[in-house]
Amino acid sequence: MTDAATDAKPTPRGKLAILVLIVVAMVAGYLQFGDALSLERIASQESSLRSYQAADPVLVFGVAFAIYVGVTGLSLPGATVLTLVFGWYFGFLRGLLLVSFASTLGASLAFLLSRYILRRSIQSRFGERLATFNDALARDGAFYLFTLRLVPAVPFFVINLVMGLTPVKLATYWWVSQLGMFPGTAVYVYAGATVPDLQTLSAQGVGGILVPRLLVAFVLLGVFPLVVKLTMKRLRPAAAKPSGEGS
Repeated sequence: MTDAATDAKPTPRGKLAILVLIVVAMVAGYLQFGDALSLERIASQESSLRSYQAADPVLVFGVAFAIYVGVTGLSLPGATVLTLVFGWYFGFLRGLLLVSFASTLGASLAFLLSRYILRRSIQSRFGERLATFNDALARDGAFYLFTLRLVPAVPFFVINLVMGLTPVKLATYWWVSQLGMFPGTAVYVYAGATVPDLQTLSAQGVGGILVPRLLVAFVLLGVFPLVVKLTMKRLRPAAAKPSGEGS
C-alpha cells in the first residue's frame, strides 16, 4: 500500500496555523460540550430537544451530524453517549444513518490531521504501536484495520491517530472503517432507540435497558469478530496456495 496524497502536504506555516486552530477548537469544544454531553445534562433538555426537532427536523439532523463529526474528529469524549441519545432522538434507522456516516467522517478527519499535521507528536507518543500496526498491515492488509474496528481492544481515537501515520490510503481507511464500525454502531443505536425517555437512560445506564433481545445483540456483537477472524484464517491459506499445487 502506498500513500497517494504525499504531494499535498501543508507548508510548515500552514501546519502551525492549522495546529493552532485544532487546539483552539478542542479547548473550546471541551469547555462548551464537556459537561453538556453527559447523559444528565442532555436528559434535562429532553422536552426542548423534542421541540427543536418538531420545529425544523432537517436543520436538527444536520446540526446533530456536525456535532458528531466534530466530537469524533477532534477525539473529544462523548461519542458513546451521543450514539445512544441519537438512537433515542431520531429512531433506529435515521439514527443509524447519521451515526454510521458521521463517525466515519470524523474518524477520517482525525486520520488526516494525524497524517499531515500531528505526525511528530503522534509518532513520539504512539511509536511502539505504530510499529505493531505497520507489521500487521504488511501481513494482513486492510483486514487488520477491519478487525480493529470490530474488536475495540484499542480505543478508536488511537486507531484514528496511529493509522494516519501508516501507508494505508484514505479511501481504504474510509470504507473499511465504515464497514467495521457498522455492527457496533447498529447495536448501540438500537439500544438508544429502545429507551422510552432519556431520564430512564440517565438513571439506569445501559445496564438498565438490557432487555433480552438487546442482550443477545451485544453477545452477537462480541462473537461476530471471532467468527470473521476464524473464517479469514481458513480462507487465507487457500488464497495463498499456488494455483498449480495439487494438480
